[in-house]
Amino acid sequence: MAASKLRLALIQMAVGETKSKNVARAVQLIREAAGGGAQVVALPECFNSPYGPNYFPQYAEAIPGESTEALSAAAKKFGIFVVGGSIPEREGDKLYNTCTVWDPQGEMIAKHRKIHLFDINVPGGISFRESSSLSSGNQFTTFDLPHCKIGLGICYDIRFAELAQVYSNMGCKLLLYPGAFNMTTGPVHWELLQRGRALDNQLYVGTISPARDTSAYYIAWGHSSIVNPWGEVISTSDENEAIVYADIDFDYVDKVRQMIPLRDQRRKDMYEINVK
Repeated sequence: MAASKLRLALIQMAVGETKSKNVARAVQLIREAAGGGAQVVALPECFNSPYGPNYFPQYAEAIPGESTEALSAAAKKFGIFVVGGSIPEREGDKLYNTCTVWDPQGEMIAKHRKIHLFDINVPGGISFRESSSLSSGNQFTTFDLPHCKIGLGICYDIRFAELAQVYSNMGCKLLLYPGAFNMTTGPVHWELLQRGRALDNQLYVGTISPARDTSAYYIAWGHSSIVNPWGEVISTSDENEAIVYADIDFDYVDKVRQMIPLRDQRRKDMYEINVK
């Protein structure tokens, strides 16, 4: 594959209540994605744990720990980059919703703690308070590949356009958001937000959901997707377990940015505003 291209795989996996089985399934699907030619493989939010404040304390672990050590070993064994979705992380007396990234040598090269906690109340839809058990992160997180710089967010982070714009200004051409939108917000907001972040910043966006389990406490929408800088969904899934592949062309990012030079205009606008 050309130096400007990257084969990306998003793993939309079923998550149950047994952590060891979840981790083993994640490794099995990473193996399958690597066999499909993926150079970067990304897992969903809370891939080792059911999603919910009542589960986070029970499933939380330190980093490194059982779940992340398995990701490190898989990245090294298959010679790929692994974006570890997220796990409930325990550090001291605090819990975080945390994504780790592992390089082909099995080394951790990034760790993102979810910045914006999912606290919402939609009457007749869903009420949820992540902050009842989790603490928020406070750092931007990027990592570098030979092909490009990649920015990370987790689920609710995608609603904050400023975060994506910061990443774009930092030089990112791909943003990855492990996330578990629900049956209320998923049908109307999930794809819209992905396309908005991609179009506004003229970059690729990948979103990675767990598969839907209608018997779970929290029911995920699914529909993991990859959107290009033109705002088009180029690869997606339904609600079932699946691996979503796409060949990312970073030259196309540059082409779109040349056709519609938003970044130059933004810089010009900010200069004129500051001068005035």
